[in-house]
Amino acid sequence: MSSLHVVLHAPTADGLARARRNALNLVKARPEAEVLIVANGAAVVAALETPDPASDTWLRLCRNTLVAQNLSNTAGLKEIEAAVVTLAELQAQGWAYIRA
Repeated sequence: MSSLHVVLHAPTADGLARARRNALNLVKARPEAEVLIVANGAAVVAALETPDPASDTWLRLCRNTLVAQNLSNTAGLKEIEAAVVTLAELQAQGWAYIRA
């Protein structure tokens, strides 16, 4: 198990693009690292419109955003109940938080 756990928070489309690049760079430099990308707000729309097979395995979409924006996760990306809850829980577990 890795001692490096990083959650990248992407609340915007640009933030999602940065988070995807950051995740790829992190895993390239530290293959043992655990990384998650938590997307909410405008990043959810961007994730659905622009899939990225290289990083989408780490991506988690905020279900609250999907519901609030009346979006369908037709891509079958993994979902979390609420970005704020997941971000808080991961930080409480010792994950490093980076806003992308």
